[in-house]
Amino acid sequence: MNLVFLHGQAASGKLTTARALSSLLGYPVFHNHLVVDLLSGIFPFGSEPFVRLREQMWMSVFADAAETDRSIIFTFAPDPTVALGFPARVREEIESRGGRVIFIRLLVSEAERERRVVDDSRKEFHKLSDVETLRQLRGNPAKGEQPPVELEIDTDSSSAMMSARTIIDQFDLQPQRAPERFPAV
Repeated sequence: MNLVFLHGQAASGKLTTARALSSLLGYPVFHNHLVVDLLSGIFPFGSEPFVRLREQMWMSVFADAAETDRSIIFTFAPDPTVALGFPARVREEIESRGGRVIFIRLLVSEAERERRVVDDSRKEFHKLSDVETLRQLRGNPAKGEQPPVELEIDTDSSSAMMSARTIIDQFDLQPQRAPERFPAV
């Protein structure tokens, strides 16, 4: 089982790269906003229940994916509300079940981030989609713990498909059959 752990700043191309990688490998995308959007509709972002449940949900999916030998792609933006040691706990969870975690950081220039952040597709998951807010955050960086880096890709100069192919080649990733969403009973 492989957990491809894509991380980087907002608008660095994590979800776009994850989708390209998924199209080539059949690995499902576990986009961090799936859990963030679910929980932030119930608990304020950063509140104790939000932080606790977010990590529980992430870790439960990782553990069960490893147990069932289901490779997945996870997208993650370092955030100060994520408890310290999260990347190490992810690695321990996966490796204790015989899996492998591959940490890949996606890089992007500030000019490109500003161009991308206003794209309508970002509104689908309640992502940061306003240049002014992006600039304010840049002036007051509240960074979370940075995950390890086994490969860095500059998404200014590498398309999502090129990035996906680089990841596949670098780590010798093999396709798996995509899961059937609603199998016949």
